[in-house]
Amino acid sequence: MDEIIARSNNYALLSRILLQELDTDILETLNSDPIILEFLPHWHDWEVRLSTPPQKLLEEYLNPDFTNLAILHLVPYETFYTREDQMIETGGANPVTDMYSAYDFIVDYEVARVVSADHIGIEMEFMHHLVQAELKAFQENDSDAVKELQAVQHTFLNKHLLQWAPLYLINMKYEARTPLYYDVAEMALEFILSDNEMLSTSTIG
Repeated sequence: MDEIIARSNNYALLSRILLQELDTDILETLNSDPIILEFLPHWHDWEVRLSTPPQKLLEEYLNPDFTNLAILHLVPYETFYTREDQMIETGGANPVTDMYSAYDFIVDYEVARVVSADHIGIEMEFMHHLVQAELKAFQENDSDAVKELQAVQHTFLNKHLLQWAPLYLINMKYEARTPLYYDVAEMALEFILSDNEMLSTSTIG
């Protein structure tokens, strides 16, 4: 069960960081949680993080970097990478919408502030949603549901996230101007690859 909780937490954390600018609450978590700091070594050691007031850190360093990585220079949407015309599919024809609907996942566009359902932060949030459902099934000793949900997670990773997110995250790592987003890109890439490997093993047979 601890592994499921850890996976759920990782997807939730990555979704939040990749979806929109940080605020003081999430910054406090990133500054103080020793487990998170282990996954973000350059952020952990960054002298600016240790010496700069939180609001100034957000306004002068982190949020401008997010804007650069997610809005100005890079495109964090699946269809940009998978369509030949590199257009973002904003309507019902988006390839992720059927899976979202099948598992009662609704994108709140007003809160998320994204133009399409296939944003990397939303796809990470959907994985969090599925892992939470797996945790509930595990707690209810429903092994069939656990297996089914793991298979759905494996399918979603392979049909969606793994088809494009590695390229985006590699570019994000290369373009990052702060240690936080450099580390987050590296963490996210390693995590989805290792999670897929784990799911590949658990779904065999």
